[in-house]
Amino acid sequence: MRFGPFLRLEELAPDVALIQALKERWDPECHAFLFPWGHMVPTLEDVVRITGLHVDGQAVTGTTYTSYQEPVERLLGLAVRGERSSLVQWTVLQASLGVASARRQTGEGQAEYLDRMTKDARAAMVEEEGDAADRDLRRFLTLVIGKLILGTKGDPVGCRCLPLLEDLSSVGNYAWGAALLAHLFDSLGTSSRETGVAGFFPLLQVWAYYHLPSLGREVARRRGAVPLLQRWWFCRDERSLRRQVTLIHDTLDTVPFGHVRWTPYVGEDDATQPWVERGRPYFGRDIWLHCFNTVVPLHHRLVARTLGLHQAVVEFPTRQRSWERPGRSFRGI
Repeated sequence: MRFGPFLRLEELAPDVALIQALKERWDPECHAFLFPWGHMVPTLEDVVRITGLHVDGQAVTGTTYTSYQEPVERLLGLAVRGERSSLVQWTVLQASLGVASARRQTGEGQAEYLDRMTKDARAAMVEEEGDAADRDLRRFLTLVIGKLILGTKGDPVGCRCLPLLEDLSSVGNYAWGAALLAHLFDSLGTSSRETGVAGFFPLLQVWAYYHLPSLGREVARRRGAVPLLQRWWFCRDERSLRRQVTLIHDTLDTVPFGHVRWTPYVGEDDATQPWVERGRPYFGRDIWLHCFNTVVPLHHRLVARTLGLHQAVVEFPTRQRSWERPGRSFRGI
C-alpha cells in the first residue's frame, strides 16, 4: 500500500519552540512562511524525501459526512465519540486491534513502542480471515492515517479517511503525502496563539533542519539513512518555551542570506529512494493540494529561489522608528 518507508520512521521528539516560531511566521493568505529574505514553504519534494510518503496518484478527496457513525460501525465495528463526530478514541482502536494492554514501558522509545504494538497487532490479526481480517486492516490504516498522516490534537483519531478505505486494493493509489501537506498548511493557518499544530509536525522540524541550519536545533544521528527524517535528533533545550521562541525569531531576523539553504538535496542518492523518482514530475509545480474538503495552493512562484531561481529580498513596511527592529506581525505581499 506504499506506506512502508513511512511506517519504518523512527521517533523524532517534538521541538515545540521551533514549530511555534515557524507557525508565527506563517502567512495564511499566501500559504508560505514569510522571512526577511522572502517566502519559503515545504514542498512536495520535502514531503517525499523526509517522510517517504508518495505524492503521486489520486487526490485524497471525496464525500465528507456530518456524522461518521454509519461507516465507522460498518467498516470498523466501532462507535464515534458523538452523533455528529468524525473521531474515534485512540484507546478504543487499540483495544479493537488486540493491543489495549500494550502500554509504553519505562525507558522505551516511541519507535520501539510502536514496533512492539505493531507486532502484537499482527499476531492478533493473523488469526483473522475474510471480512474480519479486512476490518482489522482498516482499523490499523485508520490509526496510521487518522493519527499520524492527518493527525489531530489530543488522543482522538480522525476517521474521515474511511470512505477511501472501503476498497482496500485502491488505498495505495492515493497521494497521501500531498494530503499530509494540505492538512499541515491548514493547521498552520490557525491562530498563532494556539501552541502546536495538528498534523505530522516532524516534517516541519526536518524541513527547518535542512533549509535553516543556522538555527542549530538538530543533531545528526544516522548519516545516509532514508527517508531523511531518520538522520536527525532534536537537540533538547532546557530554557522556557517563550524564551526559546524569542531566540529563534532573533536568529531568523539576523541570519545571513547566504546561510539559507535553498537546494539542500543536491547530491542525494535517489537510486535508493524509488518514491522520490515517482514523485519527481510533481516537484517544482504550482499545484492544488487536496485533503478531503480542504484544498490549498502550493505556490512555487513565491519561493522561486527554492528552485534555484532569483527571488528579490522582501521589504516589510513598518511603523517603528528607524533604529528599532521591524515587528513580526505582517502580511504577505
